[in-house]
Amino acid sequence: MEGSQALFSIFGLEVSSVITTMWGIMLVIALMSFFSTRNLDKLPLTRWQNFIEYGIEAILGILAQGMGSEKNARRFFPLLASFFIMILASNLSGLLPGSGHIPGLQAPTSTLSVTAAFAIVVFFATHYLGFREKGWRYFKFLIKPYFFMIPLNLVEQFVRPLSLSLRLFGNIFGDETVVAIFVSIAPIFIPIPMMFLSMMFGLIQAFIFTLLASIYLNEAISEEH
Repeated sequence: MEGSQALFSIFGLEVSSVITTMWGIMLVIALMSFFSTRNLDKLPLTRWQNFIEYGIEAILGILAQGMGSEKNARRFFPLLASFFIMILASNLSGLLPGSGHIPGLQAPTSTLSVTAAFAIVVFFATHYLGFREKGWRYFKFLIKPYFFMIPLNLVEQFVRPLSLSLRLFGNIFGDETVVAIFVSIAPIFIPIPMMFLSMMFGLIQAFIFTLLASIYLNEAISEEH
């Protein structure tokens, strides 16, 4: 894609359209967070605060299902909610006019390097938190159910981030490609329903990634692990 090429460099580091789009998303999220939380009331008096609290409660409810309890969901909420919001915003950025075709604008999750980075964070966070929670006995999972299962259990742990990254990348990249094809064929009638489907698709992919991450974290800290 054209947007994957380097636009400029900073101290020898190449900056592509994916990076500039990620910077824009981070700026928008930071500004929205600032203006949304600077005048909060104990009891919500505005529709915007009601909307924010409803969204937080909805995400907490989803995470509680994946983690088995609301206590664990609240404990890991900052990390998991950050995943959900960042991935959702990245997915939806692919719906902006010209995304992936004009310099400076490309959905970050349409590149494997970004989705792999998300998955690697999940991988290291899972094992770090599991070790911090249980110490060396955390690694008992490697010998379950039998000692000779160590190689397979190790492979499973490394396959998880690979599958997380490839699933997210493949779906978002494929979705962008399909939308671009339909827009080129029928630029007037097709885009609106396709964009609606893409919005739903982006939401589902963010939900799946976050839910799987919550399940992996719950497995790492649970006593049954």
